[in-house]
Amino acid sequence: MNRSSRTAAAALTAAGILAGAWPADGASTAARAPAAHDRVLWGAVTIPPGRDGIVEAAGLAGPALGAGATLTLTAPAGTRVTGVPLDAPGYRGAVAADGRSAAYTAASAERPWRAGTFPFVLAVPADAVPGTRPSGCVLRLADADGTPRATGGCQVTVGLAEPVLTRPESGVPLGARPVVAGTAHPGAQITVADQDGHEVCADTAGADGRWSCAPGPALPAGPNRLQATAVLNGVSASSEQIQITVGEIAPPR
Repeated sequence: MNRSSRTAAAALTAAGILAGAWPADGASTAARAPAAHDRVLWGAVTIPPGRDGIVEAAGLAGPALGAGATLTLTAPAGTRVTGVPLDAPGYRGAVAADGRSAAYTAASAERPWRAGTFPFVLAVPADAVPGTRPSGCVLRLADADGTPRATGGCQVTVGLAEPVLTRPESGVPLGARPVVAGTAHPGAQITVADQDGHEVCADTAGADGRWSCAPGPALPAGPNRLQATAVLNGVSASSEQIQITVGEIAPPR
């Protein structure tokens, strides 16, 4: 089956400025991103249930911190840190045994924290509800004595897994109103569109995740593409496209 993917990995860049403290009003980063004048470590990422995503602390600047300084991320409630995949000399990473936190320590890097990005892999449980935002993510940069030099957090949004188109089959001549079917997160609203972005049909995924619909107006004869988009609780995801042909396939010349 010939498919062209439009999926993307969940990732982010958290731009940090090592000069400030937490916003004076005590607002959680799970509720809002800080304004420019707040000057805190911050990031945001969307991760579908049962998947991993990457939080990257980047653009760090401010007072010089030497060897022994640490950058720590505490995972938001219900999630776990599963990796510290930094591939750069001068740092060592470690994940806590319970997955609640992870840290990078500057071992021998020259002017640590001044270049590159510092990724933390977060895992969202399979039963997480799309559209929710687990609270409690904390980023903290401390010097070798353990004194905090900057704090902040990240906003993790539970995303939506991409729906899957199981019908019609690519490469098979179709009638003008073929049944379109697939799977998606239970309860998600499904809209199927053609190659021009016109809505073909729509349905709601059942408790078992299955959905199906058929076009109202007839599809035009000839080659086309179909793609399903799922929406639930304010988050969305799109399937891979499938190539279809309405009518008979012309014989090769």
